[in-house]
Amino acid sequence: MASWNSVPLEVLYDVLGWLAFISWSITGYPQVILNFRRKSVVGLNFDFMLLNLTKQSSYLIYNASLFFSSNVQKQYHEKFGFNEMIPVAVNDVAFSIHAVLLTAFILFQIAIYDKFSRTSIGIGSAAWLYAAVCVFIAIPTHSWFWLISCFNNIQVVMTIIKYIPQVILNFRRKSTVGFSIGNVLLDFFGGVMNYSQMVVQSIDQNSWVNFYGNIGKTMVSLVSIFYDIIFMIQHYVQYPSKKMIMPSVSRDGTREPLLEASNHPHSDAV
Repeated sequence: MASWNSVPLEVLYDVLGWLAFISWSITGYPQVILNFRRKSVVGLNFDFMLLNLTKQSSYLIYNASLFFSSNVQKQYHEKFGFNEMIPVAVNDVAFSIHAVLLTAFILFQIAIYDKFSRTSIGIGSAAWLYAAVCVFIAIPTHSWFWLISCFNNIQVVMTIIKYIPQVILNFRRKSTVGFSIGNVLLDFFGGVMNYSQMVVQSIDQNSWVNFYGNIGKTMVSLVSIFYDIIFMIQHYVQYPSKKMIMPSVSRDGTREPLLEASNHPHSDAV
């Protein structure tokens, strides 16, 4: 089994990993607090959160299986080489557990204040149907690494598409009020730390296998950074003077705002 060649790089790897965990773990709390303070989820796209639950659950299954299962690890090494390190760290597992629980809580808030769309429910159902088919295919041949790779593929697809509804909603409303920018900034920092952690491992091992051996971790970092940049442009560049305090009953944000956020001393925009 592979081991670290440099103690300083191993320490840096752990530090970067836990920085990513802390940043990504608290990334949802600004949205929870904002929803609670406003007693509203207007401005937060519900499809985004429902797809995110599917994404995070799939990622948890992949991370936990590859980290804890010796059979899955054996099949990983058979595919990528026994001199390669497992591309999942304990912080990846911890993050996935926390992300599933926090996303479920935000969905509970949405269930209280509003409802979900049929589109997001359909996409989520299709993803889990695909997962069920993969399970039935994998069981006879005990292809456990292939199976968790299917879940990793699900989380990659969910990561790519889950941000799109929120980008479109911000564009249609010409506003980011109700969508916490604190969430975005923390997510961006976590993505950078997560990707940097992978770079450190590759440098130490003189191998880039971990990037495509765990394509899910690679993609979740790059895609998150990409969309976070879009959100920051929307919040700080495109709509800085057009933020409105919206009524707390409209799902799509099409109703007229009550007043300009810039004229309200207690605006909840973050």
